[in-house]
Amino acid sequence: MMTEDFFKIAANLKNISRQGWIDKLAIENPESVADHTFSMAVIGMIISDLENLNSEKILKMILLHDLAESKIGDIVPDKMTVKEKQRLENSAFEKIIGILPESLMKKYAEIWNEYQENNSLESQIVHQIDKLEMTLQAKIYQSQGYPKEKLETFLESAKQTITHPKLKELFTKITDEN
Repeated sequence: MMTEDFFKIAANLKNISRQGWIDKLAIENPESVADHTFSMAVIGMIISDLENLNSEKILKMILLHDLAESKIGDIVPDKMTVKEKQRLENSAFEKIIGILPESLMKKYAEIWNEYQENNSLESQIVHQIDKLEMTLQAKIYQSQGYPKEKLETFLESAKQTITHPKLKELFTKITDEN
């Protein structure tokens, strides 16, 4: 069992920059994938508790959702097809969890697949929290002087994705500031 190797792989997310901010805003030191995941986890904890959702499943899904990026980096949508990105991520994720004990491997693979298939309430909430967190970060970058026009694509993408009433309400509050 190589659990400590798993921890090192997960910790590597601290070194993976969020590529969209580099590509669209030319930010030299953007948030890391780990920063993004932490912020998502805080949002997920609050939303799942407020809405009486399965907090444990939502938090595990958030913690696992970008884990493959520790091996393949943060691939932005215009770099390859969704299918190709999913194939790469699935392959990396399988290798990463392959070093865990069988019981965990199976449990995390189920959560990962549920997230990828996006066909449960929890997975849909996590996908929307992903976009809500991106919105929050975009507004933080705007407050630091990055041009609102360059942030519009991020906000528009989030607006199209977020449908849960509580998340929609938060999206509106976040985007109405400034």
